[in-house]
Amino acid sequence: MGSGDLSMGNVIISLVLLLLIAVAFAHIIKIVKTGGSCCGSGSDMAPKIKVADRDRTHYPYKYRLKVEGMVCAGCVRNVENAINSDGELWAVADLGKKEVRVLAKRKMGLDDFLKLFEKTHYTFSDIEHIS
Repeated sequence: MGSGDLSMGNVIISLVLLLLIAVAFAHIIKIVKTGGSCCGSGSDMAPKIKVADRDRTHYPYKYRLKVEGMVCAGCVRNVENAINSDGELWAVADLGKKEVRVLAKRKMGLDDFLKLFEKTHYTFSDIEHIS
């Protein structure tokens, strides 16, 4: 085996390593751009359900829920979407505090929130009515 064979081997190994680094870097950029979702098996986050009525004075009831199972920005989006899909609720989730604040146009009870969460894998452990 000549010294040329060893050099060619090093070049091939170096190219493979560079390719792996480039793929990993592209994956990291995608995660950063899409909000860092671990949900959905690597797919992009679900589209955000935007609240049509953004006038806070139209929401006389305020709640804080502790949410179990939120671990990423995709989870936050999923929790907010589950609540915002109602049309009379406005949710803002806080990943760090593992909670979601909900503004409501109507009085909400335990059963109302259970219905909103039944199609998700998240659970809530506490409901607090905020005055």
